[in-house]
Parts: sequence; C-alpha cells; structure tokens
Amino acid sequence: MKTHRLNKVFLACAATSALLATAANVQAESLEAVLKVGQDRHAAAKQSQVKVDRLADETRDLVTDYKTVMKDVDGLRVYNARLERSLVKQQQRLANLEKSISDVTVIQRQVDPLLVKMMDSLEQFITLDIPFDYDRRMENLELLRNSMERSDLTTAEKFRQVLEAYKIENEYGRMLSTAETTIEIEGVERNVTTLQVGRVALVYQTADKNMTGMWNQNSRQWEALADGDYQSAVDKAIKIAKKEAVYDLLKLPVLPPEAK
Repeated sequence: MKTHRLNKVFLACAATSALLATAANVQAESLEAVLKVGQDRHAAAKQSQVKVDRLADETRDLVTDYKTVMKDVDGLRVYNARLERSLVKQQQRLANLEKSISDVTVIQRQVDPLLVKMMDSLEQFITLDIPFDYDRRMENLELLRNSMERSDLTTAEKFRQVLEAYKIENEYGRMLSTAETTIEIEGVERNVTTLQVGRVALVYQTADKNMTGMWNQNSRQWEALADGDYQSAVDKAIKIAKKEAVYDLLKLPVLPPEAK
C-alpha cells in the first residue's frame, strides 16, 4: 500500500517534472521567438534608418543644388534684363546709323557740286586779286581740281583740301614777301623785285633802284612812281621782307578804297 502511494507520488513528480520541462521548453522557445522578432525589428529599423539618412542626404543635396540653380536663375534674369536693355539701345543706334548713312548719301551728293563752286570762286578770287605769285597759285588750283577727280580720296579729304586752299589764300593777306620776276613796264619787260604787303600793296623796284612802281588794282596794271617817291621806303621794305633789316614803320603807296 505504502509502495503504491510512493509510485503515485513518483508518477506525480514525474508528470510535474515533465510539465515543468515542457513549460520551460515552451517558454524558452517563446523567448527566442521574441528575441528574434526584436532582432529582426532592430535590423529592419537599422536598414530603415540607413535609407532615411540616405534620403536626407539626397534631399539636402537637392536643396543645395536647387538654391544654387535659383541663384544662377536670378543672375541670368538680371543678365538677360541687361542684355534686353542693351539690345534696345543697339537697335536705336542702328536706326540712327541707318538714318545717318541715308543723310550722308544725300549730303555727299550735294558736297561735290559745292566743292566745284568753291574752286570756281577761288579761281575768280585769284584772277581778280593783286597778281602776286599768280602762276604758282593758279597751278596749285589746277592740282586741287585734279584731286577732286581722284576716286581714292574720300569726300571728307577733298573738302579738307579745298578748305586748306582757302586757308592759304587767307594767310596771304598777312604776308610780307618778295619775289624776283619779270613784268611789263610801259611796254618793256623788266627784271624787278616785287614786294607784297598782304593785300594792301604790291610794289616793285628794279635792281638798280632807278625805277619804283606799284600795281594799280583799279586799272589792273603796273604804274611807275615819280622819281624819288617811295624809292628808299620800298628799298627798305624789301630788305625787311628779306630779313636784311629790322621791322620799322613803312611809307608805301596805297590806293584809297573805292567809293560804293
């Protein structure tokens, strides 16, 4: 009987041990499962964090690139606005240049006849002027006319040359000069020294100083002066013009102005 009870106790203990062992195994398996789930979640979270970090870096890079591009866009807007203003001004300049070219073409067609008139007037002026250095002045005028026919000279250069000829003629009015030449006096050709005092007086004197005379602009011929009249004055004036004497007051024959 006692043995039977011990067997029952033993069986109960064994059953309890089996149950405990089974429970322990179940608990161990559950713990491992829980730990595995935690590890899986941790690994998944780690991978997710890596993705998040990567996406954050990419986003940050994109934002930086966007800001850089926007700065470039703003700069391009300013640059394009400046180019547009510059283009408008250039178009205005182009329109002005086209108008100027058109005006120059019209003016150029008018300049050539003007130059011809100016040279004709200059020739008439030389012809009517007192006859100092006449041949050389007319020769220069002929050279000027030839220049007007040259195709390699611009209109501006031709105009400059004509103005230069006028300037030279104007400077003659302030000149004091002499020339050795031959003139006709009372039907006889004589070698004389002429003295030009601007356009105020043109006188002559022979080498022996026996004959002194003047150009009469009214009669347009040479006239002899009375013996002794102006002889020494003309001689002194010739020496002054040749820089053989110092400047001084001169007494020279001058025609009175014509009444108009």
